[in-house]
Amino acid sequence: MKIAFLGIGLMGLPMSHRLFSAGFDLTVWNRSSEKCLPLQELGVTIADSPQDAVSDAEIIFTCLTDSSAVAEVWQQIQSSVSSGSILVDCSSIDPEVTRELASQAKSRGVCWIDCPVSGGVPGAQAGTLAMMAGGDSSAVDRIRPVLANLSSKVTYMGESGSGQYAKICNQMIVSCNALVIAEVVAFAEKAGVDSSKLAEAFSGGFADSKPLQILAPEMAERRFEPPKWHVDTLLKDLSMAVAHLEKSSADGPMTQLAKTLMQSHSEDGFGGQDPSTLVKRYLDIK
Repeated sequence: MKIAFLGIGLMGLPMSHRLFSAGFDLTVWNRSSEKCLPLQELGVTIADSPQDAVSDAEIIFTCLTDSSAVAEVWQQIQSSVSSGSILVDCSSIDPEVTRELASQAKSRGVCWIDCPVSGGVPGAQAGTLAMMAGGDSSAVDRIRPVLANLSSKVTYMGESGSGQYAKICNQMIVSCNALVIAEVVAFAEKAGVDSSKLAEAFSGGFADSKPLQILAPEMAERRFEPPKWHVDTLLKDLSMAVAHLEKSSADGPMTQLAKTLMQSHSEDGFGGQDPSTLVKRYLDIK
C-alpha cells in the first residue's frame, strides 16, 4: 500500500516513522525539507512537492499546523490525488473548514476523513494515540489496519467534522487541566510541599490524568526542553473552542478563561514553548 504523509512536525515525524517501520511504501513531504532528514536517513522517500508525494498514493495523511495550512495544501494537491484515495487529516482544524474541504474532495472522488489525534509526541512515538474520526464510516473501517500502527484506539464520532468537534472538546479539557496543574505545583511549593511528589501522590485517584503525570514532574523539575507540544497549539484550539461555543450559544466560562490565560502566556513569549512553562506564571520565573 502506498501512503503519503504531508507535514513532518512534532507529531508527523514519529507517526511517519511508525508507518515506515510497519512496512508501508511511504513518501513524505514537509514545507521545511530539513525536518525530513531523520526519515531520509532511514530510507523514506522524500518528495520535492506535495503533488509528487500524493501521486498514486492510496492513503494520504496530513498533519499540518492549522486550517489555512490544510486548505492551502489541499489546493496544491487536489489535481494530483487519485480518485478512490482516502485523505486522513490528523491536523486539528476548524470543523466547518473540514466539511468544506471534504465536500471538495468528494467531488474529485476522494474520501476525506477528519481524524485528529490526542496523546502528544509520546503517544505518537509509542503508537498509542487516541484518534477521533469523522466522515464516511466504511472508509474509516477500511483504514483501521493502517491506523492501528499509530493508535491504541480509533473512535468513529459521526459525519464529517465530528472528529474535529471531538478534538476541540478534548483540548478544552487538556488546556484547563494544564493551567490548573501549573497553579497546583506553584501553590504546593509556596506552601512548603515537595511538588515533585504530587504526580505520585495523585496517581490512581480522582485528580489523576495523563497531563498531570507528564506536566507536574516537568513543572516541579523545571524541565521545559525539548517541547513535546506548544502553547500556541493549545491557544489555537481554545480559540476555535470559544468561537464554536458562541456559534452554538453554549456556555463555556472555563474555556473562555483558559483562552485568556493561554493567550497571555503566549504574548509573554512562550508561544513556541512547552505548556509545562505555564508554571512560570505562578512562580515568577522568567
